[in-house]
Amino acid sequence: MIYEGKAITLEALEAGIVELKFDLKGESVNKFNRLALEELRHAVDTLKGHAGLAGVLVTSGKDVFIVGADITEFVANFRLPDDQLLAANLEVNRIFSDFEDLPVPTVAAINGIALGGGLEMCLAADFRVMSTAAKVGLPEVKLGIYPGFGGTVRLPRLIGADNAIEWIAAGKEHRADEALKVRVVDAVVAPELLRDAALDLLRRAVAGELDHKARRQPKLEKLKLNPIEQMMAFETAKGFVAGQAGPNYPAPVEAIKSIQKAAALGRDKAIEVEAAGFVKMAKTPAAQSLIGLFLNDQELKRKAKAYDKLAGQVNQAAVLGAGIMGGGIAYQSASKGTPILMKDINEAGIEQGLKEAAKLFGKLVEKGRLTPAKMAESLNAIRPTLSYGDFGTVDIVVEAVVENPKVKQAVLAEVEGHVNEGTILASNTSTISISLLAQALKRPENFVGMHFFNPVHMMPLVEVIRGEKSSEQAVATTVAYAKKMGKNPIVVNDCPGFLVNRVLFPYFGGFAKLVSAGVDFVRIDKVMEKFGWPMGPAYLMDVVGIDTGHHGRDVMAEGFPDRMKDDRRSAIDALYDAGRLGQKNGKGFYVYETDKKGKPKKVADPSVLDVLKPVVYEQRELTDDDILNWMMIPLCLETVRCLEDGIVETAAEADMGLVYGIGFPPFRGGALRYIDAIGVAEFVAQADRYAELGPLYQPTAKLREMAAQGQRFFG
Repeated sequence: MIYEGKAITLEALEAGIVELKFDLKGESVNKFNRLALEELRHAVDTLKGHAGLAGVLVTSGKDVFIVGADITEFVANFRLPDDQLLAANLEVNRIFSDFEDLPVPTVAAINGIALGGGLEMCLAADFRVMSTAAKVGLPEVKLGIYPGFGGTVRLPRLIGADNAIEWIAAGKEHRADEALKVRVVDAVVAPELLRDAALDLLRRAVAGELDHKARRQPKLEKLKLNPIEQMMAFETAKGFVAGQAGPNYPAPVEAIKSIQKAAALGRDKAIEVEAAGFVKMAKTPAAQSLIGLFLNDQELKRKAKAYDKLAGQVNQAAVLGAGIMGGGIAYQSASKGTPILMKDINEAGIEQGLKEAAKLFGKLVEKGRLTPAKMAESLNAIRPTLSYGDFGTVDIVVEAVVENPKVKQAVLAEVEGHVNEGTILASNTSTISISLLAQALKRPENFVGMHFFNPVHMMPLVEVIRGEKSSEQAVATTVAYAKKMGKNPIVVNDCPGFLVNRVLFPYFGGFAKLVSAGVDFVRIDKVMEKFGWPMGPAYLMDVVGIDTGHHGRDVMAEGFPDRMKDDRRSAIDALYDAGRLGQKNGKGFYVYETDKKGKPKKVADPSVLDVLKPVVYEQRELTDDDILNWMMIPLCLETVRCLEDGIVETAAEADMGLVYGIGFPPFRGGALRYIDAIGVAEFVAQADRYAELGPLYQPTAKLREMAAQGQRFFG
């Protein structure tokens, strides 16, 4: 052994060939933390002075190659002054460049995931051989930054500016065939052949059959585009990417600008350009929020994994109530490998549920992500039934019938008599108390809430609700099933609306106040969409369903009468009474037409103003900032209350619930991170300026205490 560290080893193989192996001790994956980078510096220096060195093979001792930089360590660097962060980045880049400048051929054997810095390490090698099981990519833009270890320099010089821009600006992971097609890698082989193929390529380069210097040279020079080609490539790309990313996500466009600025420079100067832009991006609020979301997501996964020890096996599931929601749940379960019974009380419901599942599988076939044979197999994993005959073998039952406590209690009590004693029952309720529903059951310890969001196949969140008598095993088994379905579960305690809807309805309450104050709902939608919401509150209410919102509002008003009850009729009452239920019947705040793709398209409808006129009680002149604050303050304060009341355990879970459940703008990080960004003291002062609007706008005593002590929710 030439060198043996805790993350990297150097071992002589044959005839001057040395293997540089990444194998970070104590971790399940390889990543570039400080230790790995320090050892890579030492390993490269050792190679530079190694007598008789003929070639270097770069490998991984784990199932992945390198997943990228350890963001939990590097995020601390982002708080450094600009000059220090720039110096730190350039110091890391010198390691990669010194490796690239070794006087011998180098080959990276990519056995598994190589993302971000992992791929950038591979790009610094002369040749790359990739396993068919591996994936590569530069996902940094998803964190609000862009590649900072030479990715914006080497990739365009290897595969051309157009391809590189597509890879970097989209931030996607790519399969081996895609990487080979654009020449990110030189060869693709089966996993069991990878090491031999990489060694064979290296031997040929050592023997002079392959010219490693010729392969390396383009990475050291300026980009091979004349000024006109540069203008066409970069200006077109910036316009397109800016349109796709929007103004709140600057990193993709900044990455293109970095490539453009460095196009006429050699490697070392180009890396300086990249580093300067990287520092600029690391300091943006978007990067801070998106990195915060990434860390929150890791915390969510860690907490969900902690339930694995208690969880029971779910080999057979069932859903009660077919229709669109039941069909969506059945599709999600079957598509991820858990067979499911789908029961309804009539054939029409069964037919609708199967139709929904078949439609979703059909879309995957159309996109080439599923074969017709696999679709048939998955559909066969959904067994429709009108009886409880096969429920004795079911491990978990998801009840998804109408949102009515008496109906749900009756159905749950009925199914409890047909399942075994260990079967978990879960209610897909959005607002009804789990402890209340449990009163109808003989085994309330086996009962939890499992709140899916619509549409099930698209929304990543599942709220797992712990009732007063829910056992930890029931919670754990439900969490495990949600993960198996490909969802992100968050465990919350029972209360009206749980986490997401409890927070959402004060937001809708702020909207109702604005309409009652004479503010045009179209203007409100535009202000909130500019803030970053995927759709404004009026449009969202139409999508949710005016009747659903009306029912939910009443449940929340009963649960929290001190701040959510309003004796005046509101916009939602006016539309509900007028039979304008939103998208489901083609008219709500807007009217809906079918576009060319068969999807509902909203259109303005002046006649709705007459419907709303009776619930407009005054005419107030409000600024866009007023509109924003009328909407956001109650949402944020209710999130604070959920955390203080123990409905959700951590700030990370609260924020991720809002991002995953209602589309809170990711670049703002969630409601609690949004308060942090404003400053807790400033947010409290802001809320106090709107105190006349009622209890929804009044900060809690604990939040005032945080403000006085200069505390934050994060960091």
